[in-house]
Amino acid sequence: MSFSTTILQRAFTTSVLTTAVALGSIYTAPGKAQAQTLNGAGATFPAPLYERYAREVRKKFPDMRINYQAIGSGGGIRQTIAGTVDFGGSDAAMTDGDIAKVKNGVILVPTAGGAVSVVYNLPGVNNLRLSRTTLPGIFSGQITNWNDPKIKADNPGVNLPNQAIRFAVRADGSGTTFIFTNHLSAISSYFKGRVGTGTAPKWTLPNVLKGKGNPGVAALVARTPGSIGYVEYSYASQNKLKSAQLQNKSGEFVAPSLQSANAALASVNFPDNYRVFEGDPAQGYPIVGLTWMMVYRQYPNAAKANAVKKWINWVLTDGQKLNDEMNYTAIPPAVANRVLQTVNSTVKP
Repeated sequence: MSFSTTILQRAFTTSVLTTAVALGSIYTAPGKAQAQTLNGAGATFPAPLYERYAREVRKKFPDMRINYQAIGSGGGIRQTIAGTVDFGGSDAAMTDGDIAKVKNGVILVPTAGGAVSVVYNLPGVNNLRLSRTTLPGIFSGQITNWNDPKIKADNPGVNLPNQAIRFAVRADGSGTTFIFTNHLSAISSYFKGRVGTGTAPKWTLPNVLKGKGNPGVAALVARTPGSIGYVEYSYASQNKLKSAQLQNKSGEFVAPSLQSANAALASVNFPDNYRVFEGDPAQGYPIVGLTWMMVYRQYPNAAKANAVKKWINWVLTDGQKLNDEMNYTAIPPAVANRVLQTVNSTVKP
């Protein structure tokens, strides 16, 4: 990585990430460059990537500042609706109802994809496997002990402890939670009926621990023996958490990785509004999702509108070259070009 370990660790150990960077002048007053500031807030899932974007974009555009606070996807959607940010961030695509509430209109801009890891803290168990029946059984509360026969059947020969499972979930509205519950709802009618898909579902689980943001859940699992939770893949990797191998639609047990996430997203179809809700891909790692920036169709002045367009144009061109290095999937170039056409022709003062 080209940035310091201190900065990377900060991205993974704080639930609120604020990045102020110089981006570049896109509005020039007579004889003088006028700086612009864009304020964004939302998903923690892409926060490490957005920090890297921020650091790199500073080198090219030194006269504009971008602030991004990682407050969770639910917060990003709420602030976008309220009009208190210049762009929002969410791993859960806005619903039709959400979009209808945005006074100045909104465009969903996909920026990256990635896997959601099922992380666990079980000393002595290094390659936990969870089938398509066991995983939703655990998170719907049907399976509450580590030596349950269903977990043992997935892991023959593994010495599983007679120990209660501790569940680590998100305390905040979360796109990571949406991606996770969307998959479990797709593969289990019981989970769908009992918990369902959402950014902040009502968990019916014993021994529940709640953490704010991906960093909060990662920290809970790291310090709690017998726990299991879910975090974006980069947080699992950088915090050195064990990730379970999950059974996909083809019956294979697959570990989360950039390669297996790319395989899962390879066949995703992006509609005209760029919203994707695929919950059970045919191949690769089964829990994958996208993250979006949400930009308005109308801004208060030309300088702000042009700044947003310059930011999004950088993210979907030069920025995409960083995704692989940061363990995120890139947006396919043909899709990125479609999005840029939409943004460049639609965003106006």
